[in-house]
Amino acid sequence: MAGWQRHLQSFVRQVAKRSECSGSASFSTFNRTQASLVSGEVSSLSTLRNSLCPTISRPMYLYLQKMEFTNSRSLLAESSEATPISSPLIPYIPSSTGNTETQKAITKPSTVQAILKGIKQSPKKVNLVAALVRGMRVEDALLQLQVRVKRAAKTVYQVIHSARANATHNHGLDPERLLVAEAFVGKGLFKKRISYHAKGKCGIKVRPECRLTVVIREITAEEEAEIARLKVHNFKKKTKREIRLVPHKLIETTPIWDRKSKRRNQDSNAVAA
Repeated sequence: MAGWQRHLQSFVRQVAKRSECSGSASFSTFNRTQASLVSGEVSSLSTLRNSLCPTISRPMYLYLQKMEFTNSRSLLAESSEATPISSPLIPYIPSSTGNTETQKAITKPSTVQAILKGIKQSPKKVNLVAALVRGMRVEDALLQLQVRVKRAAKTVYQVIHSARANATHNHGLDPERLLVAEAFVGKGLFKKRISYHAKGKCGIKVRPECRLTVVIREITAEEEAEIARLKVHNFKKKTKREIRLVPHKLIETTPIWDRKSKRRNQDSNAVAA
């Protein structure tokens, strides 16, 4: 609360107390309280104050109403010429009956990103997989990551899938026209631990962490025309960027993750049968 607000509040309270005391307190009440103090009767200062001027705890707006303070909104509402002014603190809620054409169109963002922190893997190893899908279409990138043997492929797959969900559900982008614009890895915490060696010796081992950021956007019209042109020219040598836009068709598209555990489950089921 500012200083002038505290002074105004104390001033209004003093004026309200004086107006109440002028009508209630009398000279006879003061004489009775003075005689009781002289005779030796025990009375507290709070009782004397209440007998002289009873204070009533009221909110601030009641004192303002009693002193006939008013705001500009009520004054304008009473007048027939002006209309009441809406407070800037009240949020604007559009009416359902209003015309939808007058409402502003929601602007879509150019890029949408997803970040995963605390990846318990080396930044170099994650960057090898992130560089593979950088510049690809989201659908092609997810298919390529499903058949990769590297452990970081599953992590990059989850981040790209999350970024596509953010773009589709939160911002209304077309999921079939998304492109991985950026996929970069940052360094996280490198925890140092003790590694125990033979003959009572020990060393220091490092447990690295990293963070992955994936930025996706919609494909432009020029890129769509270029993809259609590259699909027609099959025997033309392509650059790295063109290979990422139109990757080779996969012979096997089944996910490679947890393939060993799936084989063990199938073998156990076959033995049980």
